[in-house]
Amino acid sequence: MASESSFDIVNKVDQQEVDNAVNQAAKEISQRFDFKNVDAGIKLSGEAIDMQANTEERCNAVLDVLKDKLVKRQISLKGLEADEPKLSGKIYKINASISAGITQENAKKLSKLIRDEGPKGVKAQIQGEELRVSSKSRDDLQAVQALIKGQDLDFAVQFVNYR
Repeated sequence: MASESSFDIVNKVDQQEVDNAVNQAAKEISQRFDFKNVDAGIKLSGEAIDMQANTEERCNAVLDVLKDKLVKRQISLKGLEADEPKLSGKIYKINASISAGITQENAKKLSKLIRDEGPKGVKAQIQGEELRVSSKSRDDLQAVQALIKGQDLDFAVQFVNYR
């Protein structure tokens, strides 16, 4: 009798890649002519990314540089949550963070999608911030992956622990 195969659907962010992207953005900001004498900067403090500049437009430009670096490092912008620029003294600041994990409601949406549109005999279980999908047929699991990749989700997903 064939054993069940499974994989997990997760939303994980490689923190080292985020750190590298922030460092690259900081280096580019320090070298670019259009950021000279505008007090522009970016730094990572824990999970938060802090950006600053002396005008709202320059602050948004710092955010654009960060987005460019994140995309080049294969980090989805769907997880990036950035505030609007806020005036703090003479400097505008933006606080941003990158979310990880699949929320309960998003996990329920994925589970319902798999039940409704996926192959029969595929089971989906919510386990904390991830979703385990299992089936006796590996072809069915690949069909589920293709189904999820074809959806326009408002969060990033990765497939791990394929067994």
